[in-house]
Amino acid sequence: MEIISLSCKETEMIGKKLAGNLSGTEVIALFGNLGAGKTSLVRGIALGLNSEDDVTSPTFSIVNEYMGKYPIYHFDMYRINTYEDLYSTGYFDYLDNGILIIEWSENIEAILPEDAIKIFIRYGKGESERILRFEGIDEI
Repeated sequence: MEIISLSCKETEMIGKKLAGNLSGTEVIALFGNLGAGKTSLVRGIALGLNSEDDVTSPTFSIVNEYMGKYPIYHFDMYRINTYEDLYSTGYFDYLDNGILIIEWSENIEAILPEDAIKIFIRYGKGESERILRFEGIDEI
């Protein structure tokens, strides 16, 4: 399934809709270049789960935690290059304890759960256009 977003706000709204299909223990793997809209999508998911927390990129903290309908663990795997790096983030401890949303999933793709929801975000034709391709979920 593919959805075209024409703005950051639309990307947030897509995330908000996606949140309505979540049960609380999903792993959502985000793929996309810098500035593609990954954090905007996460912001929408958090809003859809009634989180009032400020959603920011976890670039330097590795993981940000947000409280909403379910716990949300927002990971940034940009600097993760080895299994030891991944292990040191506590990633495995978070599995099945909330919703994990992972930016830069390219770096840990081989370790993602089989049932992970994968979202590929790429630039579209216009400056603000993004194309989001979903795998592992039938509808949002």
